[in-house]
Amino acid sequence: MDLPLLALLVLTGCVDLLVSIAPGSNNIPDANGNHKDDGSEDSRRSHRTFQQEGVALSEPPFFDLTVPTNLTGLVGKTAYLNCRVKNLGNRTVSWVRHRDIHLLTVGRYTYTSDQRFEAVHSPHTEDWTLRIRYPQRKDSGLYECQISTTPPMGHSMYLTVVEPETDIIGGPNLYIHEGSTINLTCVVKFAPEPPSSVIWSHNHGVINFDSPRGGISLVTEKGPVTSSRLLIQKAGPSDDGDYTCDPASANPATVRVHILNGEHPAAMHHGSGGALLPRVLICALAPYLTLVALR
Repeated sequence: MDLPLLALLVLTGCVDLLVSIAPGSNNIPDANGNHKDDGSEDSRRSHRTFQQEGVALSEPPFFDLTVPTNLTGLVGKTAYLNCRVKNLGNRTVSWVRHRDIHLLTVGRYTYTSDQRFEAVHSPHTEDWTLRIRYPQRKDSGLYECQISTTPPMGHSMYLTVVEPETDIIGGPNLYIHEGSTINLTCVVKFAPEPPSSVIWSHNHGVINFDSPRGGISLVTEKGPVTSSRLLIQKAGPSDDGDYTCDPASANPATVRVHILNGEHPAAMHHGSGGALLPRVLICALAPYLTLVALR
C-alpha cells in the first residue's frame, strides 16, 4: 500500500474517533473500546411521554351524554344529580340552578347558604355530583353542570320532585248493594319509604277489627307502591258513610260509600244517579229532533 493512501486511512479513522466521543454523541466507547448508549433512549421515551401528555392536555373537555338528564326525586329523600366530565384537566366543575341563576357549588365547595346542597366528588373519578338533602317540590326545575372553559361549557339536567300520593281506587263515591262485600283498596305512591302503618277509619272513628260486628279484614302489601285492602262482608246500612285511609308517611284519602237497598242500580255504574237524567231526556226527545231535522 502506498504512503498517501495509508495516511488517508489513518486520517479518516481519527476523524471518526473524534466524532464518536464528541459531546452529545450516542456512541461513547468504554474502557474496552465498546460503544454504549448514553441514556438517549430514556430521553426519547421521556420525550414521547411528554408528547402524549401534551396531546391529552390539549384535548378539550366534554360531557358524558350517556348519563341520565331527566331525574325524579321524592320529597324528603336525598336526590343526586350526576355530571360526568371527560378530559377535565385543571379546570373546575360548578353547579348552577336555572330558576334564579344561583351558583350552588364550585369544585367541591358549596357557595349557597342553603346547606341542603352539596358537591360530591371522589378523587381520580370523572363524576361531579350535586346532592340535595330533604328535597321539596319547590326544588323541581333545571340545573346546569358547568366547566370553567372560555366561554363556559354547560350541560343541563331536569329534576322533578314528587310527594307521596294516596288514592282509594274507585273514589270519591262507591255504591254497594246491601248484603254484598265492601272492597276498598288504598294505594300509596311516591313515598320515600313504605309507610310503617296504614290506619282505616269509618266516619272519623278508627275501625276496630275485633268488634262484635265481625267480617272485617285488612291486607296490606308494602313496597315502592304500597296497597292496603279493606274488606267488609255483608254490608248493611250501618256501614254507609266515609272511609279514610291514613298512611303514616303520606296524606290521607277518603271515599264515600253508599249502601243501596235495591234503589238506583244505575248509580253503581255512573257514580251518581243525576248523570242518568241527561241521557233519558235525549232519548225522549230523539223522535222530535229527528222530525225537525227532516223538515
